Amino acid sequence: MKIYQRFFKRFLDLFISLIVLILLFPFFVVIFCTLFILNDGKAFYFQDRPGKNGEIFKVIKFKTMNDRVGLDNELLPDDERLTFFGKILRQSSLDEIPQLVNVLVGNMSLIGPRPLLVEYMPLYSKTQMRRHEVRPGITGLAQINGRNLLEWNRRFELDVYYVDNLSFSLDLKILVLTILKVFQREGASSAKTVTVEKFKGNHDG
Repeated sequence: MKIYQRFFKRFLDLFISLIVLILLFPFFVVIFCTLFILNDGKAFYFQDRPGKNGEIFKVIKFKTMNDRVGLDNELLPDDERLTFFGKILRQSSLDEIPQLVNVLVGNMSLIGPRPLLVEYMPLYSKTQMRRHEVRPGITGLAQINGRNLLEWNRRFELDVYYVDNLSFSLDLKILVLTILKVFQREGASSAKTVTVEKFKGNHDG
C-alpha cells in the first residue's frame, strides 16, 4: 500500500487526469462559454478547502449558482441561485471537471475524501480529522455510497476507512462505481437541500 500511495497513485492521477482533460476539452470549452454568458463573465467557482495535512488550497469548479442577492444585499439561498444549466452540470457531475487541474497541480487526487469547508475543521473529532492524512479526491467512498444523501457521521466513517485501507484495488473499485453513479445521476443533492446540509459538529470520535 505504501509504495502505491507514495508513487504509483500519483502517477495514475497525472496520467488519467491529463487524458480525461484532453478527451473532455470540447465539453470544457462549451461549458465555459455558456457559463461565461450566463454568469456575467464568471465561469469558474473558487473556494478555499483543506487538503492533505489540513493545508489550504483553492478548489476549482464550474460555477453552477449565480450571485443574486436579496433586499438585505446578502446572497439568496442556494436553491434560488442554482441555475437550470447549473443543475444539469451537477446532476451529470460535469461541474467537477476543473478539479482535474487541482489533481495535476497536486492539491488533490482522483480518489480520496472530498475536500470540505475550512469552517468544518474545528468541529472535527480526532478520528474525523484523520481524513486529512491523504490528498482529498474528486470522488471517494462517500460518493459511491450515497453521495450527498449520506448522514455526516457515515460519511466520515467512510473517509477514515479509505485512509486505513487505501490500495490500488480500492481506488479502482471507487473509480468504476463512480462512473456508473454518474450515468445513473444518484445523490447529487440531499433530501432537504439542493446541495448538502452543513456539518454542525459532533465529537463522538
